[in-house]
Amino acid sequence: MKAHTSETQASITPLKALEFLKEGNARFVNNLKVNRNLLQQANDTREGQWPFACILSCIDSRTSAELIFDQGLGDVFSIRIAGNVVNTDIIGSLEFACKAAGSKLIVVLGHTNCGAIKGACDHLEMGNLTDLLSKIQPAVYEETLTTDPDKRNSANTRFVSNVTKLNVKRSVRSIVNRSYILEQMIEKGEIAIIGAIHHLDSGTVDFMEETWISNINSIRENVT
Repeated sequence: MKAHTSETQASITPLKALEFLKEGNARFVNNLKVNRNLLQQANDTREGQWPFACILSCIDSRTSAELIFDQGLGDVFSIRIAGNVVNTDIIGSLEFACKAAGSKLIVVLGHTNCGAIKGACDHLEMGNLTDLLSKIQPAVYEETLTTDPDKRNSANTRFVSNVTKLNVKRSVRSIVNRSYILEQMIEKGEIAIIGAIHHLDSGTVDFMEETWISNINSIRENVT
């Protein structure tokens, strides 16, 4: 498989980009890979890049977007930060990926058994990590299904799972709320955004269809 060009990137819709990622994850789960020459892709992209999607994921060593979606060089932008949280620099990077470089889809990718989520659930404080985990705390407080105070911690896998999903949803909303550029691109149908969860035990990525934002109506339903 060859690297994407400006022509192939331009022909991809947000829905098609999502389809590419789903197909790639299916290959990953089944231990299959597209036959690609990575060195050739490196040569093909040395003068420019045309990734079709941008994926915001955790730094966890088991959650490499290129691997779990079976993508090659020049196919996706990969932004990684503990807990897949959102800050100004990340939003700026997303704006570059979509507005300047032409990506058609943003994916906020959380994962199971996330150390950052667990740290937030336990209200961990440690150096500069404290500030990062504070960005996850709203999802911890938003989780209302776990009413027993003794079970609102990282030892409760269901609680951690619920917070993980809520954190992804909050990140999706935050990206749209904090970026007029991306919001306008969504309203015009140029890009879309969706949240997803990567299951470390199976490799499967579950896309959270309820977080799909692709037009002004879905912005109103999911953000405002």
